[in-house]
Amino acid sequence: MIQVPELKHFATLKVEIDVPQEVGVSVHGERRVIPITGGSVEGHGWQGKVLQGGADFQLILTPRMTHLDAQYVIELENGELIFIQNKAIRVASADVTQKIKAGIAVAPEHIYFRCVPSFETSSPSMQWITERVFVGTGIRRPDLVELQIFEVM
Repeated sequence: MIQVPELKHFATLKVEIDVPQEVGVSVHGERRVIPITGGSVEGHGWQGKVLQGGADFQLILTPRMTHLDAQYVIELENGELIFIQNKAIRVASADVTQKIKAGIAVAPEHIYFRCVPSFETSSPSMQWITERVFVGTGIRRPDLVELQIFEVM
C-alpha cells in the first residue's frame, strides 16, 4: 500500500519587498519584478535572515492567475547561506488581483497562494534540505510576503 504523505512544519519566513518594477505586457503575460530587501526566517531550533538582493519574478497570466518565481538567499545565525528558489501560483478574482498590484492589503482567504520551494546549500547541518520535497502557503501583504513551509514526509 502506498503511504499518504504527511506535512511537517519546517520554517516561517517573512520576506520584505520593495516597489514592483513593472516590465509590462510581453508575449507571455504581464511581467513584474519585485525586489526582495530583507526579512527573517525561523525554523525549529534555528533562525536566520533573508538577505537583500533577491527578487520575485512574477508573470500575470490571466486576470486571475499569477505565476511567481522568487529567488533569494538566507543567512543562518552561524553565517552559513541557503539559496532558495520558490515557485508559486497565486489565484484570486480579477478585482483582488488588481488590489494586490496596487499595493492594497487583501484578506488572505481571498487568495489561493501555494508554493514549492527548493534549496541549495553547502551547510553541513542543513544539507538534508536539498534531499527533500517542500510545499508551502503564503500571505501577500503590501510590503511583506509571509510563508509557512512544510516538509513532505
